[in-house]
Amino acid sequence: MGVLYCGLAVTSRGLRVIEFNARFGDPETQAVLARLRTPLGGLLLAAAKGQLDEHEQLRWSKQSAVAVVVAAENYPGTPRSGDRVRGLNKANALDGVHVIHAGTKLDDNRKVVSSGGRVLAVVALGEDLVDAREKAYEGVELIHLDGSQHRSDIALKAANGGISIPAQRSRTETAKEQA
Repeated sequence: MGVLYCGLAVTSRGLRVIEFNARFGDPETQAVLARLRTPLGGLLLAAAKGQLDEHEQLRWSKQSAVAVVVAAENYPGTPRSGDRVRGLNKANALDGVHVIHAGTKLDDNRKVVSSGGRVLAVVALGEDLVDAREKAYEGVELIHLDGSQHRSDIALKAANGGISIPAQRSRTETAKEQA
């Protein structure tokens, strides 16, 4: 199950759609859902009943969100699995941070181990993008998985002011210009 959303890229020609996707497992979805304040279960029930038009308007946190994936050794090739994942409780205890499991399982001793390429995502909410990014990477640093890898540039360009999204004009402004 998932929600159809579009992946956007900011280009020199403005916003462009680069993909459509529908999986909750995508890191992009995990960051977006971290900001959703409307209960997701109620939205899904309304969608299943064909009653979204009767549902309350979506409420969103004004905070920024960043999701950083921790991947297993050799990802995206044949990822190594069975390695113990440590530090999850410490990362989850950070203010505004939560860890989403993707490629994990419990071993015979009920310990969390890797079982796939994208092992987990550390998602953080912050007052702005810089704050959210710092919290996400603080969480990543607390997690220990032998041979793991993660990108170090997630949200960096945007946090440094290197990406700007042109302001959208309202329909009224557009209509006035055309008149």
